[in-house]
Amino acid sequence: MAPLLFVLTVLIWGTTWYAIKLQVGIVPAEVSILYRFALAAILLLGLLALRRRLPPPPSKHWLTVGAQGLCLFCCNFLCFYYAAGMLPSGIVSVVFAMATLFNAANGWLLHGNRPSARVMLAGAVGLVGLVLLFADEIRALDTTPEGGLGLLLALTGTYCFSLGNFLSARHQRLGLDLPSTTAYAMVCGVAALGAIVLVRGLPLTFDPSPVYAGALLYLAIPGSVVGFLAYLALVGRWGPARASYATVLFPLVALTVSTLFEGYAWSAEAVLGLALALGGNLIMFGKPIRLHRIAQARQT
Repeated sequence: MAPLLFVLTVLIWGTTWYAIKLQVGIVPAEVSILYRFALAAILLLGLLALRRRLPPPPSKHWLTVGAQGLCLFCCNFLCFYYAAGMLPSGIVSVVFAMATLFNAANGWLLHGNRPSARVMLAGAVGLVGLVLLFADEIRALDTTPEGGLGLLLALTGTYCFSLGNFLSARHQRLGLDLPSTTAYAMVCGVAALGAIVLVRGLPLTFDPSPVYAGALLYLAIPGSVVGFLAYLALVGRWGPARASYATVLFPLVALTVSTLFEGYAWSAEAVLGLALALGGNLIMFGKPIRLHRIAQARQT
């Protein structure tokens, strides 16, 4: 089941970056995110209510459920949408891949779980590969006035996502129901987004174009309801550090989309980067080679 969740997460979230890019324009970013998660929350709550699977979290956990909502369904996406208006979608997905390292670091800082050499090596190899994949775009940041701010926003959003991972893992360890907890966290995120829109006096405009509406539906249903449930279930099974390696593979899907729709051009650096990113995947999930087995093989 876990490998299926991993593949599903990679395929869905790897394509959401381009959909986010399609939403940048007429509608303010805060309003677009509000529409996305309000629709996702309504669908998820309705589905769970029909299945009579909507137990509210115990009162003592509402604070952390609210914090999870802020981290996963509000603050991080505000940063990502702002960054998407300043950077190519592929670059934002590359920065998001640093969730692997953030999760390993947070596991060490928050729980004292020192990341294994295998996790760190896989993350490092994968990230080097991603940097090579988007080397031209990264170099272009030096001449882009908003590039530095966009990069900082993408990093901030990724760290918020990492903190949300640990809050979800905590809730699952305590036995809280994953779908219902995710739904209530999403409601908290929507409430925070609504407050931000209200305080800033942003108009609830809507772009009726098929591109914007299609992107909204894709982001709300597969991207939010299906994608988050699959990923957070993976966090519960594998832990934040290992599950977040899916973020290293998101850019490979995003790269394919960029090639088809944004004119991404392959280079020798990009080919090498692709090989390293896939190599990191093999390090993380391949069977470890034991030295004593190699010695036994040589003796035979």
